[in-house]
Amino acid sequence: MHPPDSGLTRRGWLALAPVMTCMGLNGGSAQAVEGPVNETRRPADEPFGYCLNTSTVRGHNLTLAREAELAGAAGYHALEPWISELDAHTKAGGTLDGLGRQIRGLGLSIESAIGFFEWAVDDDARRLKGLDEARREMELVRAVGGSRLAAPPVGLIDRSDVDPKRLADRYRALLELGEKFGVVPQVEVWGFSRTLGTLGEAARVAIAADHPDACVLADVYHLYKGGSGFHGVKLLSSNALHVFHLNDYPAHPGREQINDADRVYPGDGVAPLGGLLRDLNALGFRGYLSIELFNRTYWKEDASVVLKTALDKLRSVVKRSLAEKPAKK
Repeated sequence: MHPPDSGLTRRGWLALAPVMTCMGLNGGSAQAVEGPVNETRRPADEPFGYCLNTSTVRGHNLTLAREAELAGAAGYHALEPWISELDAHTKAGGTLDGLGRQIRGLGLSIESAIGFFEWAVDDDARRLKGLDEARREMELVRAVGGSRLAAPPVGLIDRSDVDPKRLADRYRALLELGEKFGVVPQVEVWGFSRTLGTLGEAARVAIAADHPDACVLADVYHLYKGGSGFHGVKLLSSNALHVFHLNDYPAHPGREQINDADRVYPGDGVAPLGGLLRDLNALGFRGYLSIELFNRTYWKEDASVVLKTALDKLRSVVKRSLAEKPAKK
């Protein structure tokens, strides 16, 4: 996920000291919202929930209500809408309460939402304005029945000198704001950012925030883009992850040149999804894999076909990965 004007060719830092990540995020009172599919009913070869990040059909210019209808028909368990779509719904005269009831009626829950607000910048005026926007977005998420909101490092794409302790304090303040609305902000890894561009950096901030709801929002593409790699995920706890953005990437272009539009369906690229999914399963992750794509080629196809194809391919990768035995070391 990224704002439309982000510099997608920026290269993230290498992961921070492994000891910070090794600590794990073992706290965390915020649990995944009980959705239509109870985790105890999930078959052994499908321990995860399947969520649609609506960026996947962003280019089809559908309403959120229509995206929900298509997601329900395709077999998804949950939605991850963008705040801009919630704004569009109310601007068109709809109510978020009514939209939430419609979504739940389709057998879907809202597990997360995507917004952009400057919660971590050094400039006090910008940060206060960002927190005001975060408050507004949390109100929208709560109104539609959601409980989580992405907290990416907006405004810190080119900065590499922000004190991690200050970032942790600011994340804690954001978490405390979220408590008032019942909405948990998730520190999101942005691989093209020079701040919070790696899993290690995001984990360090979440740990240092010392708050029971602290958690991380990771993404296959961004772990690759920022140079995090994928082995660090196993060092987290299941309480640290509620939603994981799932996608794949091709061998070309390379890591420094690749951007969001190059993401492909799970299994159609070269990402080490098998090991990642096995690690998530082993650490007890029972949250939601959220398909997040920005592929312009897919936007030219029928939206219902895109959603069904994405889910079928993800399910296939999950089943195949969990059926395989890890390679012996």
